Amino acid sequence: MSQDGIDLETSLGYLLKEAASALRAAMEDVLRPLDMTITHYSCLELLAQRPGLSNSDLARGAFVTRQSMNVLLQTLERDGQVVRPAEAAVGKALPATLTPRGRAMLEKATVAVRSVEVRMLRGMTADEQTIAFQSLQSMVRSLRTP
Repeated sequence: MSQDGIDLETSLGYLLKEAASALRAAMEDVLRPLDMTITHYSCLELLAQRPGLSNSDLARGAFVTRQSMNVLLQTLERDGQVVRPAEAAVGKALPATLTPRGRAMLEKATVAVRSVEVRMLRGMTADEQTIAFQSLQSMVRSLRTP
């Protein structure tokens, strides 16, 4: 550790970033054979769990820009995985809806992503998983509070 620096061996922030990076790589590995990206999967999952989300809401939920999400939605629409109305019912939002093809793609991806989560948690007891979940929630709250 440098005099005023961070000791990477004991830094929780660094370890959290390393875990996030390992999780992302593992998810990419299982989604690649399905011809999906993490953002593609996230978009389908968000639409399944929260139907009617706007492009902006989807972008926030998938941690990408509105522009990136719009490009993805156009691709998913072209590929028959989502449908959007031709005109906005109110305002400018064109909420996307999963098609049967999109739901089928999501089912395959969910199995793959769930296998990564199971592998990630292997070796942890249910109590340890609960503590980890609560600790991460607390960290998020703390970082989002000014």
